[in-house]
Amino acid sequence: MAEPLKNQYGAEIPRAIARMIQAVHAGFDANAFLKMALDGYDALELMQRGHKIADALHTHLPKSFPQAMKILIASIDEPTGLPEKNSMASFLFLPHTLYVAKHGLKHFEISMHAQHALTQRFTAEISIRKFIELNQILTLNTLKRWASDPSEHVRRLVSEGTRPRLPWAPRLRAFQRDPRPVLELLEMLKDDPSLYVRRSVANNLNDIGKDHPELLFATAARWMKDASDERRWIVQHALRSSVKRNEAGALRVLGFGKTANVVIKNASISPARVKPGTSVTISFDVAGKSARAQNLLVDLRVHYVKANGKTSAKVFKLRQIALAANAVMAFSKRLSLNDLTTRKHYPGVHRVEAVINGRLTALGEFLLAAN
Repeated sequence: MAEPLKNQYGAEIPRAIARMIQAVHAGFDANAFLKMALDGYDALELMQRGHKIADALHTHLPKSFPQAMKILIASIDEPTGLPEKNSMASFLFLPHTLYVAKHGLKHFEISMHAQHALTQRFTAEISIRKFIELNQILTLNTLKRWASDPSEHVRRLVSEGTRPRLPWAPRLRAFQRDPRPVLELLEMLKDDPSLYVRRSVANNLNDIGKDHPELLFATAARWMKDASDERRWIVQHALRSSVKRNEAGALRVLGFGKTANVVIKNASISPARVKPGTSVTISFDVAGKSARAQNLLVDLRVHYVKANGKTSAKVFKLRQIALAANAVMAFSKRLSLNDLTTRKHYPGVHRVEAVINGRLTALGEFLLAAN
């Protein structure tokens, strides 16, 4: 099982922040800051640790927000002293963004400047949301300018910060009700040269589709006209959740709206009885019954047993294919039954289905034994 992220965000983080601030502001009381930041630190989760450090910054930096921000921004280019291979090094600036969100709302221009700088080192996607909620028009005008910023990190913030359902952050309810202001920004970014930005655009569209599926389908269809390969990828990635839900509009945009004229043959699930920590192999053939080639989207759906005995379906992507006339193509998936941080396996009967252009076909089932 993967190590919790909080374990990689230990006491070395506030210590590094203290050193960096001291390098630009000799009056900073590093010992008092660390005493406050580290009091009860071990018991906290990752975001709680970030907030704890932010609160300590507020206590031990000057009370004037403009003065405090001047010091804090001056410190961010100082050496962190952290190992270069530290995967959480960029998270060092999480408390800085939380500090801005907590104490900078009355200082819009200073806070925007700070987030522009910070997002190029970590991300201001959480802090920017506070400014969207407080002053949507002014913040959106700033984000429109940033959509053409030279930095891909700033351009990504334009998309990531406006996601209605951003993980780890409160939802932007106004954009859930009316996502049109967000779509205006995404239009500016849909052909961005950076995959980093385009992936965020796709994720934002995917969020929008959960509340406004028809708007997602209409936008995706429009973007597919004369689309580059890069934009086609955005559309496909944006529709992934809709495809997993077998929504006809998404399948239609991707060219899989027609019911597949096929049959499933030679379905096999082996072994039929498995133990936790092992694996099961699912295989089947798709045989075409048409005299013409067919575009097929072939997925696999597994109904996992939950702790309460009910089941929850998960879709695994297999392939998009052009099946030749009367052709047969084999598919196979090895399914690991090791517990993950995102999924725990429970004993019981697990049903398995093929999903071809949205149509479900039962393949069989396997029994996960108690042990």
